[in-house]
Amino acid sequence: MRFKELLPILVTAPLLASSVRVYVANSDDNKITVIDPAIDRVAGEILVSANPHGIVPSPDETRFYVSSESKDVLDVVDRNTLGVIRRVPIGTRPNNVAITPDGKHVYVCIRGESWVDIVDTVSLQRVKRVSVGKGPHNVYRTPDGKRMIATSMDENKLTVINIKSQEVEFEIPVGGVPRPLVIDANPDASINRLFVQLSNLHGFAVIDWASRKVGNRILLPAAPAGARPLISETFSHGIGISPDHKTLWVTSLLDNSVSVFSLPQLQLLKTIPVGRGPDWLTFTPDGARCYVSNAGGNSVSSIDAVELKELVKIPVGKVPKRIITTE
Repeated sequence: MRFKELLPILVTAPLLASSVRVYVANSDDNKITVIDPAIDRVAGEILVSANPHGIVPSPDETRFYVSSESKDVLDVVDRNTLGVIRRVPIGTRPNNVAITPDGKHVYVCIRGESWVDIVDTVSLQRVKRVSVGKGPHNVYRTPDGKRMIATSMDENKLTVINIKSQEVEFEIPVGGVPRPLVIDANPDASINRLFVQLSNLHGFAVIDWASRKVGNRILLPAAPAGARPLISETFSHGIGISPDHKTLWVTSLLDNSVSVFSLPQLQLLKTIPVGRGPDWLTFTPDGARCYVSNAGGNSVSSIDAVELKELVKIPVGKVPKRIITTE
């Protein structure tokens, strides 16, 4: 059943005053599953091109931009109709996406090449390519809205792009294959540290932003003997900071769990079992819930972020990975 078909039912339910929704891209499917966090149930779906990878909302809340890893396009989804209004041709095997604060440009990591494609959201055309190293995987906008950080899996580095000039400012070697990362920012939105997951590391590396150097590597609790990750060489893939900035959450594909660390101390608080192959995570704006996509279980775990316990596994599409929360 499509999301728009459910609207007459959903708006009558007393628990659904909030417009917050969780959106998860099912990477071996052709749909985005929509979850209502008020009741922890699927509220509908958005049909997109096959193998959706990244998803980002526009700042004005009128669109979603969704990359298709197999079709080499960026789907432009109208949030009123939940239909795809344009498929923008981009490079080979597009991965994660990010959008500028003014909503004018979408940055897309082109995994099959060595650059980030920049798509103009007015003309809906690719307007530039920025070289960031081979195998770009994820791209993130910094909290101050001034830069994008792109990861290069094949060159073991991060590339920092100035949004205003659309040019590379500097690079940071990370000493391994970078996977997801999260930005630890100060109250004024200036960057303090980066927490970066690396291939074959059951944990994450800490990078000092000022010096641009890797410091400590923080390990997750030991996995069971003989444990194998869902994805080869990917021991930990999914990391996020709670909205109150008091905790860091890190997934384990070896242990099928999420570990919660205190900030800024990085002391382990608790490890929470979830579904098979936890891949990505997101929080509700109030910080009451954390949602984890279980790529090997075709589900999303809803976690009580105060009590630090899983509440329910919500069935979604095939191989869910990237997951976001927005109103």
